[in-house]
Amino acid sequence: MTNIIIKGNAPSKPPAGQSWRSMMDVAIREAFKARRDDEVPIGAALFDADGNLLACGSNNPLTTNDPSGHAEMNCIRAACRKTGNYRLPPDTILAVTLEPCIMCLGAIIHARVGGVIFGAPDPKAGAVVSNMDGTELPFANHRFWAIGGVSGQECKEILQSFFLQKRRKD
Repeated sequence: MTNIIIKGNAPSKPPAGQSWRSMMDVAIREAFKARRDDEVPIGAALFDADGNLLACGSNNPLTTNDPSGHAEMNCIRAACRKTGNYRLPPDTILAVTLEPCIMCLGAIIHARVGGVIFGAPDPKAGAVVSNMDGTELPFANHRFWAIGGVSGQECKEILQSFFLQKRRKD
């Protein structure tokens, strides 16, 4: 079982009508969309402060030939298009199946995401808790909270099974 990690001023409960798990379930569905396209199965979903879904995104750097085609980036881009602003409404919550990398951390900060919940930690490239504390960068002009380990074992198993299947094909 994955341990829950809490960073920053995380709320004690999710928005009304939601659970951390239900929010992560939307991101998990996006991860399976990426997997269907033979992309690394990572998904993201962005919710407003009331728990309404603003946008979703799945990993697609291979199919788009775009190194920034991470689930978080695609999700944030879609939400910004929807809201008509590169800064998202206050207290938005990004659910993502894998701990964000440093590129996605930058987008989270610049878009002013209020909080991030993630499933599996990423010991190789994670920039929220694994390799650095992305919630407390002294030079950043925006801080966000984070809760890690939400549906963490399931998110980890989705990734592991994908890579196991890839190795069997090779």
